[in-house]
Amino acid sequence: MGVLIGFFVRLYTMVFGALERLTNGWFIGLAARFIFAAILLQFFLNSAMTKIGGNIMNIFTPTAGAYAQMLPKMMEQVSYDTSQIAFFPYGLMVLLGTWGEFVLPVMVVVGLFTRFASLGMIVFICVMTYVDIYGHGADAKTIGALFDGEPYAIIADDRLLWIFLLLVPVLKGPGVVSLDWLLGRSYRKREMYY
Repeated sequence: MGVLIGFFVRLYTMVFGALERLTNGWFIGLAARFIFAAILLQFFLNSAMTKIGGNIMNIFTPTAGAYAQMLPKMMEQVSYDTSQIAFFPYGLMVLLGTWGEFVLPVMVVVGLFTRFASLGMIVFICVMTYVDIYGHGADAKTIGALFDGEPYAIIADDRLLWIFLLLVPVLKGPGVVSLDWLLGRSYRKREMYY
C-alpha cells in the first residue's frame, strides 16, 4: 500500500511540478488580464462612455449623468444642476473617476504599469461599491452577503471576484506577455551600457 501511495505522490509531484515550471512567469498574469478583458473591459468602457455622453470629445466635461452616478445625493440636493457643484473637490473627483474608468482597465489589459493600474481598479471598485450602497441605496438582495449560499449578488459576490482577479496582477505581476515586461527589458539593456 505504501508503494502505491508513494507512486501517486511522485506522479502528482512530477505532473504538477512540470505544469508549474512550464507556466511560471507568464501564464497567471496573462490569464488574469485576459479574463479581465473578456469579462470586465467592455463593462468599464461602456460605463465610462455614459459619463461623457457617448462622445469621446467630452472627456474633459463629464455629463450631468456622470455626476449623478458618482454623487447621487449631492445631485439631488442641487436639482441635477452641475453648475452648483464646486469643481474642487467634487468636480475633480468626477473628472478623475471618469478618466480612471477609461485608462485603468486598458492599462491592466495591455500590461502597462499593471500593478499600479490593478490596484487603482481595486480602489475604483471599492468606491463604486460604496456609492452603490450608500449613494444609490442598493437593496439587500443586490448587496448580498458573504457565505450566504447565494452566489448571485451583484455587489458582495461579483465584486469580490473582480477584486480577487485584480489581486493576481498586483501580487504576481503581468507576466512576460506585457508592456511592463518589454519596458523592463528595454530599461535593463539600456542600464548595461551606462
